[in-house]
Amino acid sequence: MTLDEFPGRQLPTPALTPAPTGAVADTVREYYGRTLASSADLKTSACCTDTAPPAHIAAALERVHDEVMERFYGCGSPVPPALEGATVLDLGCGSGRDVYVLSQLTGPTGTVTGVDMTGEQLAVARRHQQWHAERFGHANTDFRHAFIENLAAAGIEDGSVDVVVSNCVLNLSPDKPRVFSEIFRVLKPGGELYFSDIFADRRLPPPLLDDPVLVGECLAGALYTEDFRRVLDRAGCADARTVTASPVDLGDPEIERKIGFAAFTSRTVRAFKLPLEDRCEDYGQIAVYRGTIAEHPHAFDLDDHHRFPTGKPVPVCGNTADMLGATRYAAHFTVTGDKSRHFGLFPCAPAEAAPRAGAEPGCC
Repeated sequence: MTLDEFPGRQLPTPALTPAPTGAVADTVREYYGRTLASSADLKTSACCTDTAPPAHIAAALERVHDEVMERFYGCGSPVPPALEGATVLDLGCGSGRDVYVLSQLTGPTGTVTGVDMTGEQLAVARRHQQWHAERFGHANTDFRHAFIENLAAAGIEDGSVDVVVSNCVLNLSPDKPRVFSEIFRVLKPGGELYFSDIFADRRLPPPLLDDPVLVGECLAGALYTEDFRRVLDRAGCADARTVTASPVDLGDPEIERKIGFAAFTSRTVRAFKLPLEDRCEDYGQIAVYRGTIAEHPHAFDLDDHHRFPTGKPVPVCGNTADMLGATRYAAHFTVTGDKSRHFGLFPCAPAEAAPRAGAEPGCC
């Protein structure tokens, strides 16, 4: 299939419609469009990762064009499993690296749309669209020039997306609540947000946003973890899960001098468009992973404290039961029990926050 045969290519690409921008957006466009020539120009580890990707993603990356790889900046590998046939949206797609990885994983029956406000980055992505279509044997990608705060202007309709991904971009937005509101507008019921980004251990002084390097290196706009939880709750998601987390090494002495008072982590997070509770409640439910996701034959990790060995019955809270049984993962799990009987709080907490003896259990 050629690009001309891909229906997504027939959709009109809206002009770049105004959204909350100002100096921050201008800084981001300048830094990623002109200042950086390649990922080697980054000054810290915030916008890149040394962690080796899973084997199937590494294999997909090997099939992505060199220029796309060189001009891509990201802090993780926000590619969830079970994507075949899915409709995927990549926010802040840049040069398109993750779009082209996702194109291979969704296959010819899926679609992947990348949205970015930086014309120079999109030019790289589009320049190699036909090259990737010929290499993959199918054309299922589309790139749109738009703000991630205004996905309607990009033609993304309500409830039209199975999975939203983003790689170290949400921190760059000057209006994060609007971004998350848009994400949950476009997700289908049971759809998943899966993203990697930089988080801070405190609220950062607003004047730091005037520093183009701190903004461009994904530090000045880093999400404070507790504010992220609050913003997501207001967007309709009461329970987001951390999949992985690692500290960010600032490295550069000048950057350390300016912002070294705060600690930063690179996190991969997943959240679902589901009517979840704000605490982990116990309904006596059990989940069994069938081992049917090709890349995860022996176990499936929902997050950093929920591992499901193949065939092993695992007690789960009501939220986890819904994440596994009311999403695209339902085909890979057997979830037994309902919510007709309540047994109180479920003793569930991340490993780093496991309750002490006698302490009240935390939520997921």
